Amino acid sequence: MNNVTLFAQIMQTLDRFALSKLVGKHGSDKHAKGITSWTHLVTMLFCQFSKLTSLRDVCNGLKSASGNLNPLGVSRAPCKSSLSYQNKHREWPLFKDYYFAMMKKLAGMARFRQTRFRIKSKILLLDSTTISLCLSLYDWAKFRKKKGAIKLHTLLDYDGCLPVYVRMTDGKPHDSTVAKELSLPADAVVVADRAYIDFPTLYRWNTEGSYFVIRLKQSVQFTRGKEKPLPADRHQHILVDEYIELSHSKTYPKYPAKLRRVVVYDPEKDQTIELITNQFTWTANTIGELYKARWEIEIFFKEIKQLLKIKSFLGITANAVLIQIWTAMITLLILKYLKACASYSWCLSNMVAFLRLNLFVKFDLRKLLSEPFEPPDPPEGTDHIQINLFEWGD
Repeated sequence: MNNVTLFAQIMQTLDRFALSKLVGKHGSDKHAKGITSWTHLVTMLFCQFSKLTSLRDVCNGLKSASGNLNPLGVSRAPCKSSLSYQNKHREWPLFKDYYFAMMKKLAGMARFRQTRFRIKSKILLLDSTTISLCLSLYDWAKFRKKKGAIKLHTLLDYDGCLPVYVRMTDGKPHDSTVAKELSLPADAVVVADRAYIDFPTLYRWNTEGSYFVIRLKQSVQFTRGKEKPLPADRHQHILVDEYIELSHSKTYPKYPAKLRRVVVYDPEKDQTIELITNQFTWTANTIGELYKARWEIEIFFKEIKQLLKIKSFLGITANAVLIQIWTAMITLLILKYLKACASYSWCLSNMVAFLRLNLFVKFDLRKLLSEPFEPPDPPEGTDHIQINLFEWGD
């Protein structure tokens, strides 16, 4: 039996030294008012793991931890007014930088890489999701006349399905507007839906040595060039593989180079999907499979909305919202690291529910994740004889 709670063992995966360096860089403990950045981080991670709904519940829940808070590295649990103050005033880039520091550390300790594709290029998935908000409370998150919302523009690394770029805006900016700010690594391939058709951006990525696979809009005009031969005995869902050039007088100057057009038939939805790419050496089937892999980012958005506290927030300022979003990303990073280290084949939602119900149970975390349904050891000092109540004597 372990004398430390599961939540305290989960917090031991965090790198306190890395956080202290970032605290010095950002000056985050200058006006701490008794709540250090570490205490703030632990409290917000407890909010994510427990999925509590209010400041009062989070603070009281942390106070109710079995035993003291010393294994968490916390001297005392914050009160709700102090937590609210820190969410409003402690700058959110601290938590963003800490997420990337932890991702760099944990990615080297666990095997996140997926082996579905035999290509050396880094696969990046680009999309956004919208979270509705009450406009009267979040007046900075304007979307429509009587509706508030924020957009999370996310660039997801296919290996591990963890974000490498997240930007929060109100609900108004178009997806392609945010994509203009992205600079991709050389030889990386970004996969996106047709909302990201912006030919100046695509041409910039092309000149920088990056690749893209994007669904083509029906309104785009082009002229067809040489058609590549299709294999006769396999990949029958590939309908067209050809070179094209933009033909409209307004769009051609924005992308004055050849493109590759691949048309794929989707039997599940009974539809054809037109894709464009600047990668000319991969097979047409690889291009189609890359676009199919884009569904992983939809799964990612589903996970953070259903498993973590990201649809409602503990504060109403943009800073408080961003702190909660980045602590949700840190929580997801920890969960995927624990899932990768466990020998039991967990579904992420089941593992989250299992941990949430046992946060303050004192049991070995590694053993619990690897052997979750093993029967417990019998207590010592008993002979384990069951009395038969229906056995009558003579």
